Amino acid sequence: MEKKTLAKNKKAFFDYEILDQIEAGIQLTGAEVKSCREAKVSFKGAFIDVWHEEAFVNEIHISKYRHASQKEYDPTRKRRLLLHKKEILKIEGQISAKGATCVPLEIYLKSGIIKCLIGICRGKKKFDKRESLKKRSQDLEIKRALKNFSQK
Repeated sequence: MEKKTLAKNKKAFFDYEILDQIEAGIQLTGAEVKSCREAKVSFKGAFIDVWHEEAFVNEIHISKYRHASQKEYDPTRKRRLLLHKKEILKIEGQISAKGATCVPLEIYLKSGIIKCLIGICRGKKKFDKRESLKKRSQDLEIKRALKNFSQK
């Protein structure tokens, strides 16, 4: 199955250690789907909570579709995640563990349907973040060296 990434939460991969990933459908209006397809999505401050055995994603900013006729539009409204009850209970159990949280990691198109990849995460410590930056810069240096070596 082909997967086309529409938006990715890069900050989550830096700030959190991803313990588990779950694919979920997301309940959107027609105008929101069109806006997502144009990649007008921001994950800043987004999180997932479970309430009455339903999972909701909060604070994902999906910009208003420019051709939409809807007057009142809240770009950061709560959106329901489409998950099986067993998955919701699993998320709820892991969130209740000390120091764990659930955040959206990516929104992508899979077989014409918009999906949301959610992650059960634990916050990284400051030294872990420094380690990530160090590893990223080393990888970049290696890439540059290989590129220069292959050009000679």
